[in-house]
Amino acid sequence: MSFEGKVAVITGAASGIGRALSIALARRGADLAIADLDERGLEETRGAIENLGRRVLAQKLDVADRAGFEAFRDDTLERFGRADIVVNNAGVAVADTILESRYEDWEWIVGINFWGVVHGTKAFLPHFVERGSGSIVNVSSVFGLVAVPTQGLYNATKFAVRGMTEALRHELEGTGVHVACVHPGGIDTRIAANARFYQGPTGLRDQKESVANFKRIARTSPEKAAEIIIRGIERKEPRILIGADARLIDWVQRVLPRRYWELMGRGMRA
Repeated sequence: MSFEGKVAVITGAASGIGRALSIALARRGADLAIADLDERGLEETRGAIENLGRRVLAQKLDVADRAGFEAFRDDTLERFGRADIVVNNAGVAVADTILESRYEDWEWIVGINFWGVVHGTKAFLPHFVERGSGSIVNVSSVFGLVAVPTQGLYNATKFAVRGMTEALRHELEGTGVHVACVHPGGIDTRIAANARFYQGPTGLRDQKESVANFKRIARTSPEKAAEIIIRGIERKEPRILIGADARLIDWVQRVLPRRYWELMGRGMRA
């Protein structure tokens, strides 16, 4: 698959996987419509794309805002006349038990992680179906495959993304529209540092220590993750696992569907 002249729409493009993916696609000849709430980071991504000689539309966007997302879609189609790839990547995290969780944290994470994906999918889906082509790529997580204590809020959103995306893939079979669900393992991004952190799976309540622990296990770079996603789009893969840890977790939950946490928990405590 050639990306030359294609138009890719990417949310959460100010940093991490979103930025790496935007730049990698620009290097392959794609034009970009990028969005994020972080205006400073978004401008840095815009500059990197423009330095590669590609066209770019960069807009501040809260993906939880349906009207805002639809306006972003309209601006994208007006600027480029089309869209070929949509990557619903924007995401946040909350670490807390369900018992102690706050409703405002539920509303925040569901608005971004789930409704943001719904808004991005619904905004561009009619355009893709009408053209009979395109790729919708929704970013879930390995925590959309397994549930982990104190990650119940995050699990809820990422399992929801997986379920919605897989249902959509079945619905669009034979239409020419490719649908993929992405399950990253530990990626070296700022998601842990930017999380609303109250306590971790082992009872840890120090966010700085939790971030340091995350960085030790986050072995995959955003650039590597971007390359894997691009390869998945090229091959029209329905499920894209990123990292050896993601492949291991996927295998463990298949082999031990009721007892995977016994094994994972021991490893995490160690």
